[in-house]
Amino acid sequence: MARNDQNRQKDKDAQLANVALLYYGEGLTQSEIAKRIGVSRPTVVNMLKDCRDRGIVEIRVGGDVLSGSNLSRQLCERFGLQDAYVAQVSGSKSRADMLTQVARVGAMAVGDVVRSGDLVGVAWGETIKAVSLAMPQCEFQDVTVCQMIGSMVSDRVPTSEDCSIRIANSLNGECYTLHAPAVLSTAELAHQLRQEPTIAAQLKRLQNLDVAVFSVGNTEMDTHLVAAGIADEMELLAALRSGAKGIVCGRYVSFAGRGMDLPPEDRLIAIELEHLRQAHRKLLIATGADRVDAVRAALAGDLVTHLCVDDAMAEALLGQ
Repeated sequence: MARNDQNRQKDKDAQLANVALLYYGEGLTQSEIAKRIGVSRPTVVNMLKDCRDRGIVEIRVGGDVLSGSNLSRQLCERFGLQDAYVAQVSGSKSRADMLTQVARVGAMAVGDVVRSGDLVGVAWGETIKAVSLAMPQCEFQDVTVCQMIGSMVSDRVPTSEDCSIRIANSLNGECYTLHAPAVLSTAELAHQLRQEPTIAAQLKRLQNLDVAVFSVGNTEMDTHLVAAGIADEMELLAALRSGAKGIVCGRYVSFAGRGMDLPPEDRLIAIELEHLRQAHRKLLIATGADRVDAVRAALAGDLVTHLCVDDAMAEALLGQ
């Protein structure tokens, strides 16, 4: 009975933390929060008071509270994770709202996962960009951040080095950017560029990461991989026919989370999946129903030790 009471308290704390994020971080009104989570406005008022009284809200919401909910525990048990963070986005009207909330929780997760002296790899994309903007200032020592995928510009997200630089600044660390395009026009040119001493040294750092912070892409026609010009629609269709379920750092992954030798694989300048898998702590941050299969693939491929997702995705992963 005592254990059940403890679990219920952790669930309550996680819900309070998510309400605090919506109110103090995202700027929603108490009425808007009440409508989103399906309670009365006076209940929200009381929840915010509980947050203050119990120290859940100080300068920032404690990330350890967000990783203590029932869904978080079930994710850890089901997939053998070290930790899982679940953002409550039920009732959100748009992907932008969901992304903002998940990014805030993901930014806290980054602060929990990273330690002083770590070598941290940072990927690119809409989710990682949102995380970089939500990062609080941390007081780590001797942290080094490395860009995990070469430079690319899209109409959705600024250059990939921007994400790495912002997160490095928030972690009080140094940043090594990857001075190369994410994708080259030919495999031969990509091979030659990987041999250049500066690029080779940067790629070698990615073989010894303490922490990797990344997201996953879907395999639908509007995927960022195509929007950014890393792959074209014909290559995507071929990948789908071959069984691709997601995209990790520009590389297609199968249902089992294994890399697939498909274009633009041989033209990429990015971390190898095997080197990502070797990182000691691997934080995957994702939101949206269209990415559930991609997250499942990453979990199956041993590419994740720490997970940050929305509540709907958590339930889908658990088969609820």
